[in-house]
Amino acid sequence: MSIDDKLRNAFENKNWQEIKVTDSWQIFKIMSEFVDGFEKLAKIGPCVSIFGSARTAQENKYYKIAEDCARILTERGYGVISGGGPGIMEAANKGAFEAGGKSVGLNIDLPFEQFHNKYIDRDKILEFDYFFVRKVMFMKYSQGFIVLPGGFGTMDELFEALTLIQTGKVARFPIVLVGKNYWSGLMDWVKNTMLNEEHNIKEDDLNLYRLVDTAEEATEHIFRFYDKYVLKPNF
Repeated sequence: MSIDDKLRNAFENKNWQEIKVTDSWQIFKIMSEFVDGFEKLAKIGPCVSIFGSARTAQENKYYKIAEDCARILTERGYGVISGGGPGIMEAANKGAFEAGGKSVGLNIDLPFEQFHNKYIDRDKILEFDYFFVRKVMFMKYSQGFIVLPGGFGTMDELFEALTLIQTGKVARFPIVLVGKNYWSGLMDWVKNTMLNEEHNIKEDDLNLYRLVDTAEEATEHIFRFYDKYVLKPNF
């Protein structure tokens, strides 16, 4: 019986002592995901993460843009990291794989939706149960984020990165939002309400991301950022 099954049974039977014990043992499961992730990703070299919806169809224009982003990145020596699933994630891995670059997938176990796509390098597939462990891997092993239209999960990953950079918990890296029609409403609210009305952020925080429409613009922003530095892993 898995730790999750034991915890569920303990709740159903109101066995509070068993819950405490199970919580303690769960630490080892979390540690194992960190160890596996660190060991597999420590030597992948410079990579850019591409985010977006698992529900994006192949005929959607953003699928093609994600594919093009990945292809352009690999032509310049970057690997590509995705969430490992379908939709935008599949497009990112497909672009990297077909261009002969490194194609990494950080898959999350979700019922009825998430399954790893066929374009991930076999030695670069990682499976996670915990979103927070998976997000650590994205932050630690990415030199930049390209974010295409997505849902709550995409927003979570975007604002996690913005928060960590804003607070100085990680070194600054480029964040590009692709699709002005999709992102402009949200970013107008950030500027007009969050900044100008409520003063909950500083004006400089608006420079933490760039809003573009094309794969060429997105990748060029990444390249310009690192023209100042020797390209190297960020750890």
